Amino acid sequence: MAWNTLDDMDLNGKRVLVRVDINVPLEDGRVTDATRITRIAPTVADILAAGGKPILLAHFGRPKGKVVAEMSLAPLVPELEKALGVPVMFCADCRGPAAEAAVAALAPGQVLLLENTRFHPGEEKNDAALAAEFARLGDIYCNDAFSAAHRAHASTEGVARLLPSCAGRLMQAELSALEAALGTPQRPVVAVVGGAKVSTKLDLLGNLVAKVDTLVIGGGMANTFLAAQGVDVGKSLCEHDMAPTAREILGKAEAAGCRILLPVDVVVAREFKANAASETVAASACPADAMILDAGPQTVAEIAQAFDAAKTLIWNGPLGAFEIEPFDTATNAAARKAAELTRAGKLVSVAGGGDTVAALNQAGAGDDFSYISTAGGAFLEWMEGKVLPGVAALEK
Repeated sequence: MAWNTLDDMDLNGKRVLVRVDINVPLEDGRVTDATRITRIAPTVADILAAGGKPILLAHFGRPKGKVVAEMSLAPLVPELEKALGVPVMFCADCRGPAAEAAVAALAPGQVLLLENTRFHPGEEKNDAALAAEFARLGDIYCNDAFSAAHRAHASTEGVARLLPSCAGRLMQAELSALEAALGTPQRPVVAVVGGAKVSTKLDLLGNLVAKVDTLVIGGGMANTFLAAQGVDVGKSLCEHDMAPTAREILGKAEAAGCRILLPVDVVVAREFKANAASETVAASACPADAMILDAGPQTVAEIAQAFDAAKTLIWNGPLGAFEIEPFDTATNAAARKAAELTRAGKLVSVAGGGDTVAALNQAGAGDDFSYISTAGGAFLEWMEGKVLPGVAALEK
């Protein structure tokens, strides 16, 4: 690994500034989904066990450099105490005299949560003076917020340059999983890329065709590729203006020896609603008045064969309109197949992106994947081959 972890640091008696992502949903001042809070618990526990004092830096919402009462981190304290099992102190600023006094008063075995970093305009501008103020609060910097690592902010990149820095347990797990999937993967590698639009995933597709052995394209994106090959897709969601780009990607894949797997049969309907009357037809036989809403059983069988032959799977995006039945069939079947192979130790499976996590969980397959990233934008940028500032700042 090219970055330091908590194991490389002497934490005893040290103030450890920990950048976390606890940007959780709130309703009436109560946390409705504490997943992001519970995922930072191993990092905090390890710092406390090593005699360190954890000081949490976090953003919440988009206050755009102003103090917005509804975006205070104060309401998260009870949920943090529940997840961490220790007292959590709160300071109404993340810099300056108040923060310095709160850090000085922190007793062993306690955690300090500092107020929303984005209440200061210097945060998103990666302001050197604000980064220096953060650095004064700690002896060691630990980044445990992979989901914010694609942003060069004062609390993710600036301060990392000023203190001895390392990755927290969540960041470490994320980086290890992604390195296993795209850095030095076991081959053959299969990638599944789905979703509505080719235009939003151009960089991703361009990077993947050079790195994977088979690329499965699903969802509305597949319609664009079919149309680019002269197939009539009827009233389906399709970016016809992206046809030249789709053909260019197909050409790049051929040159790189990457097999592109597009639907060979499709499920079509005349209306976009749950349990709409539907039929399965060849991908080249979509009626002019119908729309493609899912991949068909023959396509699913081909995807399953590709999974059987693979050692590594990377997944981003559903294969059809998974939100409504029965157009979740292909996504569910493929997800369960990947989960079964992962359980049997035959496949390393890494998935990420909002829709993807929802789709895999809906299929009951999420828990069996090797790793599921909740990082969204940062996960996509990593898959696109981009350098993430927050990760680059941690390199040895």
